[in-house]
Amino acid sequence: MDTKSRIIEVATNLFQKKGYIGVGLNEILKECNISKGSLYHHFPNGKEELLITCLQSLNEAVTEDIEGIYHRYATTKEATNVMVEQLIEKFEREGTLTGYTFSSIVSEMAALSDPVREACAELYKKMQDIYYHKLVADGLSNDKAYAYALMMTASIEGAMMLCLTQNSAEPLKVLLKMLPNLIEK
Repeated sequence: MDTKSRIIEVATNLFQKKGYIGVGLNEILKECNISKGSLYHHFPNGKEELLITCLQSLNEAVTEDIEGIYHRYATTKEATNVMVEQLIEKFEREGTLTGYTFSSIVSEMAALSDPVREACAELYKKMQDIYYHKLVADGLSNDKAYAYALMMTASIEGAMMLCLTQNSAEPLKVLLKMLPNLIEK
């Protein structure tokens, strides 16, 4: 793995675990075993530029995962069940959902940085678009599919945050029971 990719991987993990404010450049440098000059070579505008790059990388990975699931299953209900089951398994196995949620970054940075807010908004939009297109394929009207896709995005992201704050997979388990029923109706 090249230096830039390593910085992005390490920083993404740290930002997700500790938030933007909770991670200092020195911690990133130490984890990557690089100099400050090396970091600024790849990210001349510093920590915020690095965060935006991490969000874009996370965007690609999360979108690819979700698209893969939604392409493999015939209906939104089936795909959603599989996706939420995978999130539950990950949380129960690792005690975290690193790689899947970035709400902590949104909450601390959205009001402080338009570029960061826009990078986060893009990821939510891509997730919502995947759900929307699958719902339309299931036969929902554009308006209903949009509304359901928004509800799904908010519900899944909210359940993930509740899992982290409660240190329990229960919120995702409840969502697994309830969300497919709402989609079916």
